[in-house]
Amino acid sequence: MPDGSGPEQLPRIPYTHPLRTAGEEMSDAAMKDRATRFEALMEGRRTVRDFASTPVARSVIESCLRTAGTAPSGAHKQPWHFAVVEDPEVKRAIRKAAEEEERAFYGGRAPDEWLHALAPIGTDADKPFLETAPVLIAIFARNYDVLPDGTRSKNYYVSESVGLAAGMLITALHGAGLSTLTHTPSPMQFLNDVLDRPANERAVILLVVGHAAPHATVPDLGRKSLEDMASFH
Repeated sequence: MPDGSGPEQLPRIPYTHPLRTAGEEMSDAAMKDRATRFEALMEGRRTVRDFASTPVARSVIESCLRTAGTAPSGAHKQPWHFAVVEDPEVKRAIRKAAEEEERAFYGGRAPDEWLHALAPIGTDADKPFLETAPVLIAIFARNYDVLPDGTRSKNYYVSESVGLAAGMLITALHGAGLSTLTHTPSPMQFLNDVLDRPANERAVILLVVGHAAPHATVPDLGRKSLEDMASFH
């Protein structure tokens, strides 16, 4: 029984991994096979800047968003909002505002060290993909929630939680056969204005989503080896 000293705990339910529930073998060999097949799929994930205008079914986007919503979050506050943009006029407004910020960035706001790091990738202030790609997903972090009575409810580990959800969204979209680009113009307040989002939300990523154009190319980049990015103790 609750003692009145705080919120009542959520009820507990049994847990079994979904693969075990489905009766799939979970030997070391079976897990290694699943892990390496998934690794191979994700090894092919690349940031794409040339998109086809081919539409993407809303149902695919919705499924990937639900996957993102399974991410862990501080105190299970789920401090994220995904604003999906498909309307050409809204995409055009976003491109206009983003390119204004990008021109300021490349034209003097960015330190030389940052520009030097970006040079091999070949990015610049022009962002035609913001109109060409069929879907934009603006990912917002909610620093606090507003309760029905108008009071604020603080969220915890917001950046970490939203970062986890964003990573799961990118993974889900790639797994569905789509390509993405993580666009982060700075500052991003214009997204609140264009998309009419409230003051308790802060845009962190503008995710560009669609099919890679037939002529798309990507930089020939390497990835860190396991030895360079992990240690075992």
